[in-house]
Amino acid sequence: MPRVLIIYYSRTGNTEKMAKIVARGVEKENVEVEVKTVEEVKVDELKDADGIIIGSPTHYGSMASQIKQLFEESRRLQGQLVGKVGAAFTSSHWVGGGNETTIMDILRAFLIHGMIVQGEARGDHYGPVALYAPDERSSSECEILGQKVARLVKRLKEELK
Repeated sequence: MPRVLIIYYSRTGNTEKMAKIVARGVEKENVEVEVKTVEEVKVDELKDADGIIIGSPTHYGSMASQIKQLFEESRRLQGQLVGKVGAAFTSSHWVGGGNETTIMDILRAFLIHGMIVQGEARGDHYGPVALYAPDERSSSECEILGQKVARLVKRLKEELK
């Protein structure tokens, strides 16, 4: 069965709420999902997932240092994550506080690993963004992200059979 791993860092609980909403979207597509804090996850677990979704608050226009540390550790997996699906989301306190640059930093790391990233033609193009706690709009975007990643993971797994 396809498996999606959602990893997040959350100091205030807002990014954690987003992670749980993304997980609901994955579950709607009947794909196995596991949600872990960045502190709980071991870098080798990335190899076992078909899709990896990472959520981080925006810190100085980029991902939290805890998420960055995971990517630093993931360098030893170079070449082992090729073809997996990646996606990202963020929470922030400001509209222009670096939300898109945070998501793009995460997506860039996925691309360096050779992962597949799908954009969104409508809504939050790079990934869901919440200002403070997720509201109705950002919650919808989170659920859609989970569904899209799950669908893509299923499609890719089916093609590899």
